[in-house]
Amino acid sequence: MRNALGLMLASVVAAVVIAAGGWFYYSARADQGAPKTVAARAADPLPAPAKLVARDDVETTATVAARPTAFAQAPAPAPAMPMQPKQACANPNALGVSRVVEIDTTGGPGFGFDHFKQFDFLTDKEVVLTFDDGPWPVNTPAVLKALADECTKGLFFSVGKHATYHPEILRQVLAQGHTVGTHTWSHVNLNGKKMTEQMAKDEVEKGISAVKFALGANPAPFFRFPQLQHNPAIVSYFGTRNVAMFSTDIDSFDFRKGATPEKIIETVMTRLDKLGKGIILMHDFQKHTGEALPALLARLKAGGYKVVQMKAKTTLQTLPEYDEALMKDMKVPTASTTQRPISSVVQTVSQ
Repeated sequence: MRNALGLMLASVVAAVVIAAGGWFYYSARADQGAPKTVAARAADPLPAPAKLVARDDVETTATVAARPTAFAQAPAPAPAMPMQPKQACANPNALGVSRVVEIDTTGGPGFGFDHFKQFDFLTDKEVVLTFDDGPWPVNTPAVLKALADECTKGLFFSVGKHATYHPEILRQVLAQGHTVGTHTWSHVNLNGKKMTEQMAKDEVEKGISAVKFALGANPAPFFRFPQLQHNPAIVSYFGTRNVAMFSTDIDSFDFRKGATPEKIIETVMTRLDKLGKGIILMHDFQKHTGEALPALLARLKAGGYKVVQMKAKTTLQTLPEYDEALMKDMKVPTASTTQRPISSVVQTVSQ
């Protein structure tokens, strides 16, 4: 009897020990597997809203988006380009620049539907402001002031001779952020009866060298034919030189006899309202253009139009033989045939 009672008591004690051990084992595993929690940290304060950028401080956009490649390896980040100082716009209601397009001029593309039907890159209510024949005293500065007052940008096609006459004005065009292309040496009709292919090439290349000489830098590889006379041989030649050619969509006819600021504005706006967009041809060489421009820009703004600036992906390298010929014609004394930029010759070491 005593043995049976002892055996029963031992069984009860063993059961209690086993149950306690199991509880301890599973509670310990639960503690290890459960995620540990910490007190929530106060959220970081949100950054203050960024100030609106100036109207002429816009992102560069390409005319053609890159084609996506499936499962392509992400490219390594490109080295950062040095930041250029941005000019603040003093006019809060300025027309400004809506976007900047960068042009790859490989093969000599053409723009302006009066002659070229390839690249319809403007959207509705977008315009490009272009100016021919400068630089010229009084008239070009008047155009620059009107553009600066509206914090907007244009594309200037400079005549080589005029660039050598007034290099300081052409440098001002570039310094204010406008794009500078070329327009031959002497504004001659490249389709003239006595014009040979070599003469036409000389006119083009000497004009490019002259603009480079005036700017102290290579111009954009952008060209407009004088009188919009497209010489077939030069059109082909520009394909090998990778120079983009410009015609127009809207001609202001500001060069015509009897042109007035009022007529220029109505000519442009009538045609523009019909087309809805386009490249506008004007002349910073003409007095009435500078007079018309403030009111014309106001009309564009009131009509909901936006300005697109065109820039080139690369600059246009001059040909050494034409640089040398220009130096000789201008009787500029030089010890070498290659013009060096001013910054490589003269540097400020203290101020």
